[in-house]
Amino acid sequence: MDGKIAIEEHFVTPALLDTIFPNIGWDQDEWQLMTELLQDTDERRLQAMDAGGIQTSVLSLTAPCIQDIVGASDAVGAARHANDALAEIVRRSPDRYAGFAALPLQDPSAAAAELERAVGDLGFRGAMANGYSSVGDLSTAAYYDEPQYQEFWERVAALDVPFYLHPRNPLPTERRIYQGREELLGPTWAFTMETATHALRLMTSGLFDRVPTLQIILGHMGELLPFALDRTQQRLEHIPSVNLQRSTVEYLRENFYITTSGNFHTPSLLGTIDQVGPERILFAVDYPYEQISDAVDWFDGLKLGQPELEQIGRGNAQRLLGL
Repeated sequence: MDGKIAIEEHFVTPALLDTIFPNIGWDQDEWQLMTELLQDTDERRLQAMDAGGIQTSVLSLTAPCIQDIVGASDAVGAARHANDALAEIVRRSPDRYAGFAALPLQDPSAAAAELERAVGDLGFRGAMANGYSSVGDLSTAAYYDEPQYQEFWERVAALDVPFYLHPRNPLPTERRIYQGREELLGPTWAFTMETATHALRLMTSGLFDRVPTLQIILGHMGELLPFALDRTQQRLEHIPSVNLQRSTVEYLRENFYITTSGNFHTPSLLGTIDQVGPERILFAVDYPYEQISDAVDWFDGLKLGQPELEQIGRGNAQRLLGL
């Protein structure tokens, strides 16, 4: 299928290289190649997009970057730098790229202001945050269901753009279960558990009752939530202190979009379609951490009807992002 829109595709600037780190098991050569690919938006990336029938990639700053900068003022400056750099990339190739803003969520007011600048002045289509934000030191996390983020979420909804909740590893002080099994950190397993739990915090906090139009994007086929929420909801109904206007299953169906990034598994896609409908699913690769050829070979070979392929491959992204 030609004309696909891929919406979780990463980049980094030279100035922010020291805010990212290799995955478990990568050697120096692999990491060197990855840093080159993250910085390239003019040659190899476009060639791979052309070969895979991807018309547009929505670029976002790779992880953890801004979220790992413990000083709020430093995070504000780094986010502004990243967004200005991304705006220039999009300006050079407006028919091939769109942007998600990086946000200094260490300071919710500054994050709201930067999102408004990125959407209003730079033409970005939403925002991505790489998990919780480190505040003050690397053992302290701010999660976005906490009260200080209420006005930020209201600003996101008022701007009518989505917020992509991307993974990061759990706090260094909360990794006992991974000790001796560090291969389970990162995208192998820990990313999913951290991000799914963060999304559940948003749901059970009542955020979507207070801001009912808010739209969140989750990658990697929904971080397992499409397959777990019926059980979660069944147990929440037995807890008197939980007082929500809708069920977690309804929040997933009405306030979340799910992408295929890095999870090219047909039974999982079919289960996700059954849970949320094809109108809530978006095509994504997770480039350069995943290969474009792997994603498109899988997607283009799916035995879905043409209307569903069109929705997932580009139509939903066009509608959600105004592309």
